[in-house]
Amino acid sequence: MAIISSNKLEIPTTTLGNATSFSGDLNFETSLRIEGRYSGKIESPGTLHIAPGAKVEADITVGAVVVAGTVIGNITASQRLEIEATGTVIGNIATPKLKVAEGVSFRGKCDMLDSSDGIDIFSASPDKLKKILTHSH
Repeated sequence: MAIISSNKLEIPTTTLGNATSFSGDLNFETSLRIEGRYSGKIESPGTLHIAPGAKVEADITVGAVVVAGTVIGNITASQRLEIEATGTVIGNIATPKLKVAEGVSFRGKCDMLDSSDGIDIFSASPDKLKKILTHSH
């Protein structure tokens, strides 16, 4: 699984180049960089990089994502979401950690999720546990 270490995201192991266009359901394990066009659905426990100039029309559910291109669709990142200055997101986002650069274009709703790493289930209130469990699906 692509893990964030020391606030740095893993370097992509696979790249879909800028001359490529894909559609359908996309699943990967570690990390992926999209430089071209993609439409469909993306799911992974790993890290997704959307390069400057890339256009992705998809609902995305991943561990971490860096958006430097355009995303049209909803993004759920269980670990972290970064939107770089060249990035555009049109859709709702949900993540426990969000980094947004100056100049970003974003249209949608943002839901800041509780990070499961910082939750002590033995001392959390029942209401907080219910909220966490309903967001994890």
